[in-house]
Amino acid sequence: MCADRMVMTDLLKAEEIKKALDAFAAETFDPKKFFDLVGMTAMSAESVKQVFRVLDVDGSGFIEEEELKFVLKGFSEDGRDLTDDETKVFLKAADKDGDGKIGIDEFEAMVHE
Repeated sequence: MCADRMVMTDLLKAEEIKKALDAFAAETFDPKKFFDLVGMTAMSAESVKQVFRVLDVDGSGFIEEEELKFVLKGFSEDGRDLTDDETKVFLKAADKDGDGKIGIDEFEAMVHE
């Protein structure tokens, strides 16, 4: 891991991350509700884009379906994997251009919708 790579707790409060993850531990994941609980809806567009960059594990500029399944682990190593259905619903909600992946602007738009 690069020393200059930002981690989620540089951007969000650890206790808010834990609270949001706990809310969906046994409940169907709802990305909009999660973003609100973790404090992202109150963040600037640029800060949300920084969160995206942390979640874009392979640095491709997109969050692909494979990365999306593990998106909660991007917030905390304690995060659970999304189910296949949750992953597909999240992708469909965010992927406005239909290319099968979430770009940085699509991600920011979803958070601030």
